[in-house]
Amino acid sequence: MSHPVRVALKAAVWIGSLWPLGVLLRGFMTDDLGANPIEYVTRTLGLTALVLLLTSLGMTPLRALFGWSWPIQLRRLLGLLAFFYVCLHFAVWIGLDHFFAWRRMWEDVLKRPFITVGVSALLLLIPLAATSTQGMIKRLGGARWRLLHKLAYVIGGLGVLHFLWLAKKGRTTPYYYAIALALLLGVRVWDWGRKKLAPHPGPLPGGERVSQTKPSPPLGERASVRAGPLAVRRGLKE
Repeated sequence: MSHPVRVALKAAVWIGSLWPLGVLLRGFMTDDLGANPIEYVTRTLGLTALVLLLTSLGMTPLRALFGWSWPIQLRRLLGLLAFFYVCLHFAVWIGLDHFFAWRRMWEDVLKRPFITVGVSALLLLIPLAATSTQGMIKRLGGARWRLLHKLAYVIGGLGVLHFLWLAKKGRTTPYYYAIALALLLGVRVWDWGRKKLAPHPGPLPGGERVSQTKPSPPLGERASVRAGPLAVRRGLKE
């Protein structure tokens, strides 16, 4: 993928992701946030966070299904934007909904399951956001980093569960998100099984295994290969 196309895709992600926040700011400036502004703002921020989180989880299945590489380049950005909206969602809940009444908030976390799973999702997102840089990938090592970031699917499940338990009876919208998450997990399981069942080169009759690397040339050919560039350089000097 060319550099201008990558820039255009990331710009589109930034614009689409920040659009809901712009709508909320415009509603705040024009006093047009509905009859219950705090509930409207909290719901919009939380729903945007869930959409961005599921979209980031969909990048790897897109690569598995179609062989595209460009979705992986957007996965980290989408995940960080989801974390940004989750933080805003909880900031509104803490500062505007409860006015920093920590004891009452703690009681809600313990008594209300939808808040319990929501707070759990936030706590699990923090280490993922903190280790999203290239430096942290090198520090942790690729294997440990990938294992840690598999928590993104657990967080997605907690986010969908939070929405399901929070929604009023009769609303079907949360189930669409649950179906979307189930499809994404299904693709990942299918891709994992496909790789596990892929045929691998077996041993030869004598017990030797098929080599996956190109055989090195004989000693005489290697000497001639090394001597070739040297002879050219000497000829140029003469």
